[in-house]
This record gives sequence, structure tokens and C-alpha cells, in this order.
Amino acid sequence: MITSEQKSATGAQEVYVWIWLPGATKPVVIGRLYDGGASPQRYFFTYGRSYLERENAIPLSPFELKLKAGEQEPTGMGIMPSCLRDGGPDAWGQRVLINKFGEAPLTALDFFLLSGSDRIGALDFQSSSAEYRPRIKEVVDMDVLIRAAEMVEKRQPLSPDLDTALLHGSSVGGARPKALIDDDGTQYIAKFSTSTDTYDVVKSEFVAMRLADTCGLNVAPVRLTRSMGRDVLLVERFDRERNERGHFRKHMLSGLSILQLDEMEARYASYLDLADRIRQRFDKHEATLRELFARLCFNILVGNTDDHARNHAAFWDGQHLDLTPAYDICPQSRAGGEVSQAMDIEGERGRLSTLANARSVCDRFMLSRDEATGIADSQAEVIREHWDDVCDEADLPNGERLRLWQGAIMNPFAFENWQP
Repeated sequence: MITSEQKSATGAQEVYVWIWLPGATKPVVIGRLYDGGASPQRYFFTYGRSYLERENAIPLSPFELKLKAGEQEPTGMGIMPSCLRDGGPDAWGQRVLINKFGEAPLTALDFFLLSGSDRIGALDFQSSSAEYRPRIKEVVDMDVLIRAAEMVEKRQPLSPDLDTALLHGSSVGGARPKALIDDDGTQYIAKFSTSTDTYDVVKSEFVAMRLADTCGLNVAPVRLTRSMGRDVLLVERFDRERNERGHFRKHMLSGLSILQLDEMEARYASYLDLADRIRQRFDKHEATLRELFARLCFNILVGNTDDHARNHAAFWDGQHLDLTPAYDICPQSRAGGEVSQAMDIEGERGRLSTLANARSVCDRFMLSRDEATGIADSQAEVIREHWDDVCDEADLPNGERLRLWQGAIMNPFAFENWQP
């Protein structure tokens, strides 16, 4: 049952955007996001005068929302500026909120105000411009979180204790069940299995992430744990750091925002467009391009075809863009034959998942053909050499190993037309 207080929280027409500036342990209000009254619906943004007067003010993105007074509209097909959409809940978070507030229609701004404050990156959204009131997360037992996630999957109402347990993690992106936890001062995103999984997704992602680290990619640390007889993947958060004054948040932009694309335009995102942005705007662009190309090759080799633009991101501190660690590498179940990457490679064969296709555009990553070949061959060798050890580390059953090996990981299609 929805309380009168909860009903009053829906139907929002405006929200105030707060940010943790680089190195700061407390947020400041940055501006207002509001319904522009257009049809179809669009949300406009205005920086606050007090924020513009700050010496350490930064624009929310180097690609949109310039640091200036006045109303700013979303570009292209977007209903709101992409860098602000990054801070909202994605499929899973929206599902949690709809399960809780299902009797009331929710606007895009409602999702900002009703989701947890401990969201990815350095933004939060409030109904007030004067006082910051975080929607505080509680320390919750993992068993409780899993039970709550299962009930949301089944579209069952949650009891108050389960509701509180899961709601604070509703701001996390992605489509799969997850929550935010704190383990002895280290913050993690906890990813759970689902009743509809046709293979061991949690352990498969752990294996892929560990292999990526072994291949020398910049990857978020991961570990496995168990609760209620189920495996849970813990991905260490890299958007949180601690200094001598306490914890602070790091502002991030998704690949979709970097490419200035809306959700409806995500199919147009490509590795080459992202590579162009890296050349134009990123620090250490040669090393960053090499890292991105290596991630593309690794995604192909392990069958991670869910490499859409939101699964790429960069830190933004107002002056510098730096690629974040990779954080969502999961082999996808497949039946065989041709397979494509979610984000277009724009190679000789479009988005098809082959190393030869990736190598055909290596020059756009400032790599020679020999360098690109070396990256791919080295990764394949490392995967073969460490496969059994990483599977043992995950305690992956033999049946799952057989299903993954050359099913998703090191699938023969990845090597089609591959010549040194």
C-alpha cells in the first residue's frame, strides 16, 4: 500500500541536481532539471547562479551543458541531457521502484527522486536546492537483499524491512538484480543470479573479469561470495575513494553520454566513434586507445556481446577525461554460428564478433596491424594458459566449463579469417 507521503513524491516536475566536486566530501547544488512543457516531453537544465560563481565550478560534461547561465535543452532525440540521465536508475532500479510504487505513474524525474542517493558517480537529485537530505542506505544482511530481489523478480510486494533493504540500491544501472553493500569499509556492487538464468551467469562473469585482469586490462577488482545457497559477485566500486578528510565521489560519464546519444540512439554507438572522441578529448589518448582496442578484442574472445555504450565510461573532473576500469564483462550464452557485438565495430564486417573484423580498423586506434595482432594473440594465449586456474578459483563445475569453453569463451567464430 502506498502512503500519502509516498504519493506526494510522485509526479515531480523538477529536481535539483547536487554534485560532489573533485576531492570534496560534501555535495553542493549545481542546478535545476525540469519539465520544459514540450510535447513530446523534454527536460531542460539551468545552472544555479551560486554555482556559476564558484571558483571550482565544473561543467557537467565537456560535450554538453556548458558552464553558462540560462536554459539548456537536450540535444538530438534526447528527452534530457545525457550526462544527467547517467545518474538515474536503469532497468533493474526502475523495476524495483515500479514494484514499490506500481499504483502511481512515475515520471523520469520521479525515478531520480525515489531511487537511492548512493548512485554511481558523483551526482544526486533532491527536491530542495537549500538542504541536502540523502536517502540513506542501511547496512543490510546479504540474505535479506537476495530475498528482496527474488520478490521483485516475481513482482511481489515487499515488506517494509525488505523494501528498505533493496531501495537504496535502486540507483544502480543495468538490467540484472543487484544491490550496493559495504564490507568493512570497502564498497561493492553485489550482483545476484536470477531464476531465469540458463547458465551460471555470476561465476561466468567472475571468470571473465579475472581473465581480463590476467590479460593486463584495467579491470575493477571482483570476488565471489555465497548467501542463501547462491553465488554473489562483488564488484569493487571505483567511483568512490578516500582521502584524509573522508570518502569522496568521482564524477563519471557513460560512453553513451560521451557520444552524445540518447537511449533511443544507442544502436548507433560504435567503437570508432568512441575512439575518435578519445583522440580528440582524452588525456594519454594513445594509451587509452590501446586499452579500448584490447577491451574490444577481449570481449570478442570471451563472448561478451553485451558491450553497449553504457558499459563503457570515463571519469570527468572538469578538465580531464580518463577511461574507467572495465566493470561489466560477462560471457553471453549462445547457440553457435555468427554473433555480433552490441556496439558496432564498423570494421570490414560491421559489428560481427571476429578478431579479424576488429583488426581491420586498428589504424583508428593508432595501432599497426602487427600491434593489433600481437594484442589479440597475447590475450588468446593468456586465456588458454589460465583458463583452468581461474575456473578452479571460481569453483566452476565441469559442466559449466564445457558449456563456456568454445561456446562463449574462445568460440571458433572469433578466429574466422584470422591470419598473423
